[in-house]
Amino acid sequence: MDLRGIRYFVQIANAGSITLAAAQLGIAQSALSRHVRIIESDLGAPLLVREPRGIRLTVAGMQFLERCQRALREITLAREELRSHREVPRGNVVLGMPPTLGPLLLPGSIERARQNCPQVALKIIEGYSTNLFDALLAGHVDIAILMDPPVSRAITLRPLVSEPIVVLMSAKARDARHFFTMAELAKTPLIVTAAVRGIIEEQLRRVGAKPIIEIELGAIEAIRRLLLRGIGVSVVPVSVFHDDIRAGRLVAYPIADGDFRRMLYLAQSIQRKYSAAVDEISRILEAETNALIGLGAFEIPVSRDGLAKRRPRNSRPVAGNRH
Repeated sequence: MDLRGIRYFVQIANAGSITLAAAQLGIAQSALSRHVRIIESDLGAPLLVREPRGIRLTVAGMQFLERCQRALREITLAREELRSHREVPRGNVVLGMPPTLGPLLLPGSIERARQNCPQVALKIIEGYSTNLFDALLAGHVDIAILMDPPVSRAITLRPLVSEPIVVLMSAKARDARHFFTMAELAKTPLIVTAAVRGIIEEQLRRVGAKPIIEIELGAIEAIRRLLLRGIGVSVVPVSVFHDDIRAGRLVAYPIADGDFRRMLYLAQSIQRKYSAAVDEISRILEAETNALIGLGAFEIPVSRDGLAKRRPRNSRPVAGNRH
């Protein structure tokens, strides 16, 4: 087994056909097949099954493919790092971002990246924290922002910000209240994302209650449009619809007797060495988060009609790493 054979195997797996992979690589099919046989002999297990219209990976083949892709990615990163000498960040960075945070954090971060590291190409993958955590462990993303991730020795976590999770509704539905209690929340039909649903269920479970989930929806903009139409009540982190709250289009109510907050972390795998490009993007994300904290983006704002909401207990950045 050698590096060339591994590259050939990955090419076959991606193409789904030895014939197509041979055409893409510009080599004979017999040569490709020979490299696969050498690897299979070395591993002592078949990696693929030949079918009339291509190939199918065995279970061993799928497991080996994941390892090969990770190894090839590490080699690429090592080359980029050596070429850059950590002086001029360059290369590719895959960033995992929650959909509730991207619209707020990405515009400023991308602007900073264009100024500070123009030779870095960003690929952004949106996903919820559990999916991004798995992608980080699998080596599919270089760096990710995670919400309240599990403690793992394989991941380094740098705290970014803590923010309140609030009850939101249209300004048209405003009443005289200034907050929700957990008892009131448990009686209110809610429109929520899967991630926030888990937080609500955990908090209400402590008081022996369950939420009434009217709609579980992953599309943040769809939730916003429903609320603006006066349809339903939602529970979201305050930064998600901060501009609408400040403009008076939506009303935010803190939850008075529960610990409804999310903690955001900048996460990287400790098993990988990262290039100057990844380090620079990490610094940019931290700088942009701190700038947004300074602007009050993670606090309950005062709407234009002068109705002030309760200030959260803490939304400042937190120093230090967690493993």
